[in-house]
Amino acid sequence: MVQNLVRRGPDGGPGSAATVSPRRIRLEASSFCQLRCPSCPTTTGAIHPAVGSGFLEFENFQRLLDLNPNLERIEISNYGEIFLNPHLLRILEYAHRQGVPITLENGVNLNHAKEEALEGLVRYRVKIMTCSIDGASPETYSIYRVRGDFDAVIANIERINAHKRAYASDLPHLVWQFVVFGHNEHEIPIAREMAERLGMEFRTKLTWDSKFSPIRDHAFVRAQTGIPATRDEFEELHGEKYASGICHQLWDDPQINWDGKVLGCCRNFWGDFGGNAFSEGLIESLNNENMTYAREMLSGRKPPRDDIPCTTCENYHAMRDRSRFISKE
Repeated sequence: MVQNLVRRGPDGGPGSAATVSPRRIRLEASSFCQLRCPSCPTTTGAIHPAVGSGFLEFENFQRLLDLNPNLERIEISNYGEIFLNPHLLRILEYAHRQGVPITLENGVNLNHAKEEALEGLVRYRVKIMTCSIDGASPETYSIYRVRGDFDAVIANIERINAHKRAYASDLPHLVWQFVVFGHNEHEIPIAREMAERLGMEFRTKLTWDSKFSPIRDHAFVRAQTGIPATRDEFEELHGEKYASGICHQLWDDPQINWDGKVLGCCRNFWGDFGGNAFSEGLIESLNNENMTYAREMLSGRKPPRDDIPCTTCENYHAMRDRSRFISKE
């Protein structure tokens, strides 16, 4: 839902051009992924021009934390699989030492992870981890999670739970995310029960791609999930795009690429905003001319501009068509 936001300038009053200094950021740890999910822009290569292929280096992460002591939370998952990053344990350990909680809420596939990494999730108190598991059986799961191994994922969750028992820890909070398709909708009740047995929260999610394995029984999906069965249904019911809240990330939770490029939000893979958080500084790069202009666009105070990635996004198009922009009230 489009929310009302307050942006405060140096004097404490609201201002459209106020400097944004978020306490939370999103920082891609790895843009590599070993799976080949059909609708994913990582699989198709669509992310390559803006995101590219690479890992967050420990030295860049360490310097970013050292120079920005006000950071209170960092999300490190996005278009790739974080467990492929060879620096992952050092990143988790340093964040823990600095008292900055790490989240993996955008999602991991958890197909391949070393034992020390699974233990590190618990030892270094990662706050939350979303596991993308779109099925309750190997056959159904592998239809979308191509190259994925359902049994390996469940085994890794059980290993994490074993470490949580050993450390007497409730972290990380584990979430089973189930993207609903026509081929897996019948397994929603089974997956929910499995998640409960594994001590996981169960969440369903609407697919970005309505053409791949469309929903077959809309009434059943609505009854099982409590939400519309498709993004079109959601938009018709609520008058806005599904997940339109992503746009708020440009203020509150901005996305930084693994190489420091400013992407603004976790959806953007069309182009960067021209700044680099590692070489120019986090606050400086988040308040460059392009980012400031983009926030003005999303607030309805500036017209679209071709060099601003938001101009490409369907969420912005819907805002503009309905004149429902983000308010500063």
